[in-house]
Amino acid sequence: MKRRQRKPKKENQMLLTLTNTQPPATDLGFLLYKHPQNVRQYPLSFGIAHVFYPEADEARCTVCLLVDVDPIDLVRGKATAIGGGLLGQYVNDRPYAASSFLSVALGRVFATALSGRCADHPELVSRPLPLVAHLPVVAARADEGFVTALFEPLGYHIEMQRLPLDAHFPDWGHSPYVALTLSGTVTVKTLLSHLYVLLPVLDNAKHYWVGQDELEKLLRHGADWLAGHPEKARIARRYLRHKWSLAREALARLEVVEDEVPESVTETAATTETAATDSEMASITVEEAAVEAPLSLNETRIRTVLAELAAAGVQTVVDLGCGDGKLLSRLLKEKYLTRLVGLDVSVRALEIAADRLQLERLPPRVRERIQLLHGGLTYRDARIEGFDAATAIEVIEHLDENRLAAFERVLFQCARPGVVIVTTPNVEYNVNYPFLPTGQLRHPDHRFEWTRAEFESWGQRVAAIFGYAVRFEPVGTVDPTVGPPTQMAVFTRDVEQGGEA
Repeated sequence: MKRRQRKPKKENQMLLTLTNTQPPATDLGFLLYKHPQNVRQYPLSFGIAHVFYPEADEARCTVCLLVDVDPIDLVRGKATAIGGGLLGQYVNDRPYAASSFLSVALGRVFATALSGRCADHPELVSRPLPLVAHLPVVAARADEGFVTALFEPLGYHIEMQRLPLDAHFPDWGHSPYVALTLSGTVTVKTLLSHLYVLLPVLDNAKHYWVGQDELEKLLRHGADWLAGHPEKARIARRYLRHKWSLAREALARLEVVEDEVPESVTETAATTETAATDSEMASITVEEAAVEAPLSLNETRIRTVLAELAAAGVQTVVDLGCGDGKLLSRLLKEKYLTRLVGLDVSVRALEIAADRLQLERLPPRVRERIQLLHGGLTYRDARIEGFDAATAIEVIEHLDENRLAAFERVLFQCARPGVVIVTTPNVEYNVNYPFLPTGQLRHPDHRFEWTRAEFESWGQRVAAIFGYAVRFEPVGTVDPTVGPPTQMAVFTRDVEQGGEA
């Protein structure tokens, strides 16, 4: 009797293909430390990883990482279930969909490429290549736009198809899985680091214990890109399995971000090494801080805004787009301010701000001075009206330009504070950042960045329409050719004109 050949269980395999089309395309093999003519296997605690090349020539080279997961090995000898409950130990999607298992396999199989090393051709490490990563099944347990929100700011072209629960029963609807293709001109190290971090983030789960070492992995693999990502808070929270203390620490250590682009590469290192927490800063005088550490652009900006508010003699301030509360935490220390409100559209940012401000532990007389509100900047909100001053610090560049008119009416016509302080990046200064590619804005979420002339034209127009006087001030070191890194407009209401009704 002829014995039937046992077929491999393809449904128990996770798959990733990575394709390079830059001749000689087989350079991909050097970067990955995997020869295109060989088939390699790597034992894992939950199965076996296979690496092979379905195609490899001068014009096109594709490497395939196939992870064969044994679902019984996942739970054998383990006291806790992966999916929760006894049934969840054996009925789950872990052998089928790209998740933290594939992330672990990436770290094991492509460790050298992830570390950015290539002994034979070191010049290839920093060379961007036209790469395409394809994942046939990815666990994406989040809102519909989350995949785009994760990968689009990183510069990828995204092709995504939501997979049905059952192709034979379309009425059952969609599953929490997508077929995902990412295309972009990036280094191999960069692409692998994005996948290593973001696959578990999409899945919103991990199959192993998460502790301090995972935080260090997140910071190590996200060192070149996470600080400036608009979803950094959500990424940190989901990567660290919603362990708030770890997520807060990760965010605190990523604080040289977006609006803190250093004035020089040297300053970046100095600022990182000497950065102090808010509580530490409270015990250091301005003069001492200036001597002991170079000021980051963000610190310079905050001090400039504080000085303007003090000179204006205001008592109540609303911070529009308050984010994670950096400015509010400093305003709260100014005893002459009797009422503070922070408004932001992001609930998560407000949660971080509440933690930064330690709202639950403030003395009652201090706590009653400050309030955090959830709301948008382009809709009239009576809660932000009646304040002496309003600040919009590095905010307007995050608004679509076609929504600026609504923002102007909400702020200058409806809320109508006596003083308005607006800061925004000076795009001309970007040439001083050697690590910022020509034409690229300082942050992926910026909808625009203005020249000095464009900002002044906007400010003068708004002041004329709504009955304000305006002056413009530099923030940060002024380059004699391209000006300061940040530009600031200080609007003061013209009580004689009254402005537009």
